[in-house]
Amino acid sequence: MPAFAAEGTKLFSFVNENEEIVAALTPGDAALGDDAGAIGKALHERGTLKVWRYAVREAKDGELEQAPLKQISVQAEGTLRVEPYATPLRIVPLQ
Repeated sequence: MPAFAAEGTKLFSFVNENEEIVAALTPGDAALGDDAGAIGKALHERGTLKVWRYAVREAKDGELEQAPLKQISVQAEGTLRVEPYATPLRIVPLQ
């Protein structure tokens, strides 16, 4: 199971041939829930999906955490799969 922040931020991995992007859905797409199949279907129906890319950073307390980096657009073309992303790190919720 993926780790969740107190506010319920769920992370997903968007995988293509060249890279893996760890991201959270925008608040507007949060209704898609945590079903990777529904997210993949929405991505392919829309052609693109805006998400918040997450990256590992060092928190003020010195611990590592997954935090939002920037908002990006994921293209359906070339995306091979969407899957829940599990992490042992603390997840910083979207503001």
